[in-house]
Amino acid sequence: MCYKFILVINCGSSSLKFSLINAITQKIILSGISEKFNNNAYIKWFYNKQHKIINFNCNINHRFALKYLITKILTKYQNILINIKAVGHRIVHGGEKYTQPVIINSKIIEEIHNASVFAPLHNPIQLLGIKEIINLLPHLKNKQVAVFDTSFHQTMSPESYLYAIPLKFYTKYKIRKYGAHGTSHQFVSQQAANLLKIPLTNFNGITCHLGNGSSVTAIYKGKSIDTSMGLSPLEGLVMGTRCGNIDPSVIFYMYNQLHMSINDISNILMNQSGVLGLTNITSDFRYLEKNYLIDIKVKTAVNIFINSLAKYIASYSILMHNKIDALVFTGGIGENSILIREKTIKKLSILNFKLNKELNQKVQKKQINYINEQDSIPIMVIPTNEELVIAQHTAQILKI
Repeated sequence: MCYKFILVINCGSSSLKFSLINAITQKIILSGISEKFNNNAYIKWFYNKQHKIINFNCNINHRFALKYLITKILTKYQNILINIKAVGHRIVHGGEKYTQPVIINSKIIEEIHNASVFAPLHNPIQLLGIKEIINLLPHLKNKQVAVFDTSFHQTMSPESYLYAIPLKFYTKYKIRKYGAHGTSHQFVSQQAANLLKIPLTNFNGITCHLGNGSSVTAIYKGKSIDTSMGLSPLEGLVMGTRCGNIDPSVIFYMYNQLHMSINDISNILMNQSGVLGLTNITSDFRYLEKNYLIDIKVKTAVNIFINSLAKYIASYSILMHNKIDALVFTGGIGENSILIREKTIKKLSILNFKLNKELNQKVQKKQINYINEQDSIPIMVIPTNEELVIAQHTAQILKI
């Protein structure tokens, strides 16, 4: 039997997700994640209806995790490694240039590197992933595809993507809103349109990708017309460790009055802020949800997150031209947090979003769920599948 597998690599800021997808059937053959790189790292995967986990009990990095995946996991199973025909990579930032997936070559690698200034937590790590695949699977050097998170948002108009600063900073330096999580927003909007039995080109919706990094996107006639993340994934919602929207003068104050370096300020806003900074405990929403009624700092942090989310949903509602087909929750928090969905939707009742609490509490994992009352705008929980989209793009562009 002839197999054609696509290996999908998703290097996050502190994790590695991977999937092996059959290009013909589009079924997931193997999938997993390695995370907690800085503390009790592990790698776990799912294959042939069995879960496996290896605890490293030490610090590791992306290079170690990728090497372990290729040399220890994929080699364990018959007919896996020899039938990988291509590798698809999630790339957070492609700048303004890339509106579609591209085959990776030296020029593309250089462009991804140049865009690292806009996504310093992600692009360098994703470049490492590309280079490690070349080292570990050299026969696939020219069979790698970059799928950019920013591509889906290139349909935004200047009214949405320009900042109100002198125009030369855009024309000369390309400082503008780019957005992120585009692959996820694209996938769940298509799923919602399919569920509602309307063409994607007629679909108006608001999609909320909520995880350690979170974003909201306004989708009109199937296209992104605005999104909460900006020049980098730092803008927008309060997040796990990122501050989201703040008054820029906070940075001036930290620099001028507190005599902090730009690098230190950047590190604080990206890695030590968000709900982690507000609680001084964790960015893990599973812990926060359990302790919401116990710890006042936790409750305050979660409420700040909910407020920022509700504000974005409300503001994007006015862009829908009086027709909202669905509100969609996805991502680790969006799919799993009963509390976040309930508290957020409660704030949106004026917009005819009405939650069915029983349905919200009975959301089935890895399934599409409606959680709205019958007289409400449809509210859906849709599991994202960025890896499948990346595999589809990879197979299409390489004609596999």
